[in-house]
Amino acid sequence: MEHLPLAFFFLLLSVLSLAVWTDGGSIGVNYGRVADNLPPATKVVQLLKSQGVQKVKIYDADPAVLHAFAGTGIRLTVDLPNEKLFAAARSLSFSLDWVQQNVADYPTTQIEAIAVGNEVFVDTHNTTRFLVPAMKNIHTALVKHNLHNAIKISSPIALSALQASYPSSAGSFRPELIEPVFKPMLEFLRQTGSYLMVNAYPFFAYESNSDVISLDYALFRENPGVVDAGNGLRYFNLFDAQIDAVFAAMSALKYDDIKMVVTETGWPSKGDENEVGASKDNAAAYNGNLVRRILTGGGTPLRRQADLTVYLFALFNENKKPGPSSEQNYGLFYPNQDKVYDVPLTVEGLKNYHDTGKSAPAGGGQRGVAAPVKGGRGGVSKSSSANTWCVAKGEAGKEKLQAALDFACGEGGADCRPIQRGSTCYDPNTLEAHASYAFNSYYQMKGRAFWTCDFGGAASIVSQPPKYGKCDFPTGY
Repeated sequence: MEHLPLAFFFLLLSVLSLAVWTDGGSIGVNYGRVADNLPPATKVVQLLKSQGVQKVKIYDADPAVLHAFAGTGIRLTVDLPNEKLFAAARSLSFSLDWVQQNVADYPTTQIEAIAVGNEVFVDTHNTTRFLVPAMKNIHTALVKHNLHNAIKISSPIALSALQASYPSSAGSFRPELIEPVFKPMLEFLRQTGSYLMVNAYPFFAYESNSDVISLDYALFRENPGVVDAGNGLRYFNLFDAQIDAVFAAMSALKYDDIKMVVTETGWPSKGDENEVGASKDNAAAYNGNLVRRILTGGGTPLRRQADLTVYLFALFNENKKPGPSSEQNYGLFYPNQDKVYDVPLTVEGLKNYHDTGKSAPAGGGQRGVAAPVKGGRGGVSKSSSANTWCVAKGEAGKEKLQAALDFACGEGGADCRPIQRGSTCYDPNTLEAHASYAFNSYYQMKGRAFWTCDFGGAASIVSQPPKYGKCDFPTGY
């Protein structure tokens, strides 16, 4: 018998795994609404049903959305926004009212989880200390309505919550978060039978390290794989490596029994000139291959039995999201409900799915190598303009500065710990000072490229060290 070509072997393996699929993971979609041109929620429900989507996550508990999903059978994860954490933590009556108005009052809307906050550890409003108390009060409110067995409570964390993520076996949480937050949160998840919510974006790692990370490795395509020297496991995609870094971090704290749900992951179909890898073809490959990877089961190299639930980000392109162009172009659909690219979301759809694209070299070319990734969203800096800083423009206005600050400290992955209350750069406690620190952190992490200091016209580059109280602004990461 002649030897089969390697490419044919991979295709055959994919077909066989689909044929014997019985109980893989599941795919959901994030329904973000930071846009002014989206269809009404009732039409969105029709779109989701036409695509076979059974799980949806939203970023609030909007009544119009909750009403639209009533009786549909689609399972919802709703969100208690970061700005409400303080009230939920300090007041049980607030939590009782919130659960009554946003959960209990919708008995025919199938709410299966509540995300208490979102990426709280990078929130500029210092809400970290309120997280676990808020989770406990919301849980108490669910118990009152006898909903605690049907609805799980968790909180999505960004990979920037990790102190180390490479290699995966070295995964660990940031030390300053372990005792005050992670241990009590993981204990709460264990006691309530819940799971850890994680937002993971291989795109950020690839975009910042494209000279050393293979695009094939980032897009789930055929590649030699990367051996983790710490545990001897071979990884064939960056997504698995990132997820196992979080599993390793939980294991280090003796919480191996906690399950995980990936509440956000995705790839932009368009980006700015400097956003390496942002393209429609790459987005289609990442999401399509990810869906196949999840729905055919198998877990990760470290947790082989851990069939994951993964929520793609996002349902629509959102034209009001701040930040670089990629932020407005993560959608599977345009606002008019046309597909940005064709990706199956069900096992049935996978039967006719083939990733026929070929990864183009980027940076130093394709290699089966995964480089260290800083904070999960950034990467190895490449200095292009020494002794320059990025600062906020006070005249940009409070609204624009706040939106840009939220992006920098959230999805942008800037190190905003020094501007938290009690930290070295909290004073002066002004929006301009805090925004300047966050903008500069983002600018330095992105290699001081001039286009990374814009923030919609809210920032500018200076050649003299910024002076805000006694705070020192870094010039490199």
